[in-house]
Amino acid sequence: MTYSPEQLQQIEYYASIYMTITDIAVILQLRAEELRSDIHIEDSPAYLAYHKGKAMSKVQLHAQEMTLAKVGSPLALQNARNNLMDMEDDE
Repeated sequence: MTYSPEQLQQIEYYASIYMTITDIAVILQLRAEELRSDIHIEDSPAYLAYHKGKAMSKVQLHAQEMTLAKVGSPLALQNARNNLMDMEDDE
C-alpha cells in the first residue's frame, strides 16, 4: 500500500507511544492486516516509520535507565547491563 507522508508520520508517532498495530490501523482508517503486512516488509516506508518510532522511544527509555544507573539505582544498573548484553549480542 502507498502511504501519505502524514500517515507515515502518524505511524511513527503512534509506534513511539507503543500503540498496537490494530489501534494504529483503526485511527488511520486502514485495514489492520494490510498495515501489519507492510510493517513486516523491511524496505516498506511503513516498516521504517513504525520501527523508527519504536526505536526512538527505546532511546529515551535507555537514556533514562542510564541516568538512573549512574546514580546507583540497582534495577537501573541491572537493566543497563542487560541492554549492554543485548547490544553486544547484536554485534
